[in-house]
Amino acid sequence: MLAVDARDLIKRYVTKRRRGLFGGEKVVIEALKGVSFSFEKGSIFGLLGPNGAGKTTTVKILATILLPDGGDAYIEGFSVTKEAHRVREILGVVFSADRGFYARLTGLENLIYYGMLYGLSRFDARRRAEELLDLVDLGDSRHRLYEEYSLGMRARLALAKALIHDPSVVILDEPTIGLDPVSSRRIREILKKLSREGKSIMITTHNMWEAEILCNYVAVIMSGRIVASGSPEDLRKRYGGQRYVEIEVLDPPDDLRVGDFEVVRNDGEIAVLRTRSSEDIASSIEKALLEARSLGLRIASIRVREPSLEDVFVEVVGNPTKI
Repeated sequence: MLAVDARDLIKRYVTKRRRGLFGGEKVVIEALKGVSFSFEKGSIFGLLGPNGAGKTTTVKILATILLPDGGDAYIEGFSVTKEAHRVREILGVVFSADRGFYARLTGLENLIYYGMLYGLSRFDARRRAEELLDLVDLGDSRHRLYEEYSLGMRARLALAKALIHDPSVVILDEPTIGLDPVSSRRIREILKKLSREGKSIMITTHNMWEAEILCNYVAVIMSGRIVASGSPEDLRKRYGGQRYVEIEVLDPPDDLRVGDFEVVRNDGEIAVLRTRSSEDIASSIEKALLEARSLGLRIASIRVREPSLEDVFVEVVGNPTKI
């Protein structure tokens, strides 16, 4: 079963372009131009794209906050346009880590309040809140006022709030933006745990490395259209470019030249040489070592550089004609 199935989503905004002090004309901005994607239950999906590409608009439609001007989307089979109340029962959403809370309530009190809004009894809301605070490592801070929470703590509390009604699908818009490395890692660990437990996760992010280690499937959106989609491995093969063998050598000569190697750095102390790798990585490494040693170079390290999801993103967004 599909967790999310977006079909030809279209969204237009009408704004006004100023001309002089008082004049102007209406302008229609096409935020989404037929966006389609889907992903399976229990997986982690990443929607990637530059600023203004349409990521947040897409999330707001899935969250039943915006109505599309065309198309529809389904959360576990329920239409976001025709069955919004059913969608809200099974969907948890995080738009911002530091909004939607009461500063003078504790973390626990905030979660109890939202649990009761979802129809839980006070007893059940408290039990669920305490479970979630432990899940997001805020158990020891449950009685601290929200205004005393750091940004990282607020991000984890926002995730706990999205989970208060035990949704089967969770959507997070830039879940680690602005967080320190420790807080970001904890958020990623929680998302992986939730996925292993069967929850379906969708994130939007600018962090390509994060998407690469988290997501089973990703889609790249640009100017309101999906321009590439697939597993990170598939996209690396399709758009990510060539695998390279890189060698670091010590005390290189100024006029260093080694066969098919490209000198990508030479500061007199360390040089980095790079050559394209064949499908047989072992033979490529062996050939690289033999060439370097034949010139009497002192080898400091050798490594294989695989194309990354960031390479894919740069290729797709920077060179749309190659799509």
